[in-house]
Amino acid sequence: MKRGFISSGMEFLLEAIGLSKKYGDVLALSDLSLNVSRGEIVGLLGPNGAGKTTAIHIFMGLLTPTHGSVSVLGFSPTTQRHKMAGQINFSSAYTQLPGNLKVIENLNIYAGIYNVSKVQEKIEWVLEIFSMHHLRTRLTGALSSGEKTRLNLCKCFLNEPKLVFLDEPTASLDPEMADVVRGVLKKINQEKDIGMIFTSHNMLEVEQMCDRIFFINEGKVLTAGTHDEIVNQYGCTALEDVFIKLVREKR
Repeated sequence: MKRGFISSGMEFLLEAIGLSKKYGDVLALSDLSLNVSRGEIVGLLGPNGAGKTTAIHIFMGLLTPTHGSVSVLGFSPTTQRHKMAGQINFSSAYTQLPGNLKVIENLNIYAGIYNVSKVQEKIEWVLEIFSMHHLRTRLTGALSSGEKTRLNLCKCFLNEPKLVFLDEPTASLDPEMADVVRGVLKKINQEKDIGMIFTSHNMLEVEQMCDRIFFINEGKVLTAGTHDEIVNQYGCTALEDVFIKLVREKR
């Protein structure tokens, strides 16, 4: 069994086995095996260009893998994306929502796309938990970068997904608001039993948030496991030291 890869016969929200993706002669992802259980936060870490975005796009059905298999909520993202789409969601600090629409208008549109029931109740809930209620009538284009990040998080949880992909979800936030958002994400994770795949370059954040961690570089998994397993394996005291060591060794 690969380190960090749980194989106990249990049902996973997401399970990828031997996943690879090639672009011509470039191998962007190589033999990735990874799974996420209900209520679990799995960190997907690595330097820029490591293959994290490629993996997430395959999980979401936006890319087709060259080799391997992946199941999301029991469906194939490649052939059954329509069956899982309403039960997953994605947030990134770098995604832009239509700037000419008000915050509340954007959320209403996405509520319609996801066929959300009790729309106004759900919108009020996400605005409240991400401290956006006072900005509900603000034009999205007039928001600060941190406010846009929080709006993306509002959109992400609007449909009460079973699985979410969080790509550097606190990258544009100041330290105080980042701490608030991490607390909200942990609370949602525990109370709603949502699975999460979490990417970040903030290793202290990863230590705080993630139950298991997968380090990838040049498309390959270099190590995986819990925080304690990984730092002990490399004789380090902090995850950041492991990150630096793995990247420099690969170079």
